[in-house]
Amino acid sequence: MYQLDASAYFYLLAAIPVVVLLFLLVLLWKRNTQRKFADPTLLQKLSPNKSVFKSVLKVLMVCLALVCLSFALVNPKVGTKLETVKRAGVDVVFALDVSKSMLAEDIAPNRLEKSKQLVTQIINSLAGDRIGIIGYAGSAFPQVPITTDFSSAKLFLSSMNTDMVSSQGTAINEAIEMAQTYYNDEEQTNRVLFIISDGEDHEGNVTGIAEEAAAMGIRIYTIGVGTVEGGPIPIKRNGTLQYYKRDENNEQVITRLGEATLKKIAAEADGEYIDGSNTKEVVDTVTAILNGMDKKEFEAKQFTDFKDQFQWFLGGALFLLLLDILFLERKTAWVRKLNLFNEKKS
Repeated sequence: MYQLDASAYFYLLAAIPVVVLLFLLVLLWKRNTQRKFADPTLLQKLSPNKSVFKSVLKVLMVCLALVCLSFALVNPKVGTKLETVKRAGVDVVFALDVSKSMLAEDIAPNRLEKSKQLVTQIINSLAGDRIGIIGYAGSAFPQVPITTDFSSAKLFLSSMNTDMVSSQGTAINEAIEMAQTYYNDEEQTNRVLFIISDGEDHEGNVTGIAEEAAAMGIRIYTIGVGTVEGGPIPIKRNGTLQYYKRDENNEQVITRLGEATLKKIAAEADGEYIDGSNTKEVVDTVTAILNGMDKKEFEAKQFTDFKDQFQWFLGGALFLLLLDILFLERKTAWVRKLNLFNEKKS
């Protein structure tokens, strides 16, 4: 198991193509300047030991040094010990709506990104709980099984988008049914399901499924993302707006927050409806809800004693830069004597 301290420093790798481009431009400038000074045969006699290979090798070492320096700044850490630890918490499952209506930008940056931010912040506030993630639109799909690995869960959460499900709609009932299979610990008395959605275009007998979940001891809390006024659904390609979604009558579709549906689901499953417009208020409300529940103790294996590894990459970067300084751009004498390419001596 590993951790990255500051993954933002991977952007330093973008300097590598800049270094290569500058090297090629300098090489081209030198060649044009030398041709103006003398013809190639005379230049060969004036500087017989000049090595293009050495120049390329020096640039390669600078690029590798930048790679090592980038990893050193990121500071990867490796878990050196796997221990069984006792934790106490609640089983929490998040069902995230990924239907096209979640692309509406009536709440910044859009409903889906806002939902992902909410779930991420809630996960950050958890301690000994186990979490799972479900995505749904016209159908539901498992995204992250019940786990204590919050880092992996957030990684999979960040990749969720509206193209993950081909069939459109809002099958909240399927998401609730799938959530019932997530709670694999029969002794866990507190089971919580958070549905994050705009509550629009729901399908199936949602009330009946919610009652069934409540009978299994699952409390459903709904988080509404969007506004009652609503907004159009932008269809973008590579971040560029192509058009707004229209219905069969060629009328622009306006999607609105369906609070009534979400409140009804929460009421049927002994939960409550939470307004998702303010991230801090949502996190505080969820934290208070979970803290008020009895925690079940369970065992979990996890990596401990993470050790820094930056020193190896820093050492590699310094070594490569030292080699770059020591290497000269002329041909090596003993390599010339070997005459590997059967060159004619002038």
